[in-house]
Amino acid sequence: MQLGMTDTLLVLAIPFAGTAAGAACVLFMKHEMPLLLRKSLMGFAAGVMVAASVWSLLIPAMEIGDSADATRVIPAVVGFMLGILFLLLLDRITPHQHVYTSESEGPPSHLSRTQKLVLAVTIHNIPEGIACGITLAGAYEESSYMTMAGALALAIGIAVQNFPEGAIVSMPLRELGNSRRKAFGMGVLSGAVEPVAAVVTIFIASLILPVFPYLLAFGAGAMIYVVVEELIPETAERRHSNMGTIGFSVGFALMMVLDVILG
Repeated sequence: MQLGMTDTLLVLAIPFAGTAAGAACVLFMKHEMPLLLRKSLMGFAAGVMVAASVWSLLIPAMEIGDSADATRVIPAVVGFMLGILFLLLLDRITPHQHVYTSESEGPPSHLSRTQKLVLAVTIHNIPEGIACGITLAGAYEESSYMTMAGALALAIGIAVQNFPEGAIVSMPLRELGNSRRKAFGMGVLSGAVEPVAAVVTIFIASLILPVFPYLLAFGAGAMIYVVVEELIPETAERRHSNMGTIGFSVGFALMMVLDVILG
């Protein structure tokens, strides 16, 4: 199926809309998000990202290769590790601070805590934009492994997990003294990097199609880094860690179903 501009814009817009809708929670919620709900949502987001990494990115990366033997796993392994290293590098060179922690990460800077929080979420959203861009690039080539339906399934899954992510970043911004509108705007802004990263990835993929399987695995590695480095540890801290596990299971199952039905 030949992709049109409408199809492309839809896949690019859906994840961003999920972030914006989640950030809008700050306009209606008067108090801090309950710990139980926050952990459930973070676990849910982690489950969606892991399932998307496996079904939408890693498995296709191994299936696209021409080799029928064990060497077909090489692009997946190499791309996966490069994705991990890329996010590790971003973490090291970008001053940022994660939600509900008091310690800053990255190089020293004079940025405010609000700005560091937004940068942290922005870093997290880059892998999701890369993943959407890679699946769209594959659909452009009319590959049997990457279809428009598959790209749409991934976009919906990312949007679903972006909803709690948008709320989780906008609410702390409000607690830091920002107005509701400013917290909402900054929450939305943190998600704007996704369509930008997707467009850049589409352009790069069109130039280096022979290494497309590596790009698929790269997106998976970048998303898994976010899950293991940030989401899982934050759900395991303090009370209600079991709700993070339950949320992870629900998110994983939902994304798995979406990929099978739409992909």
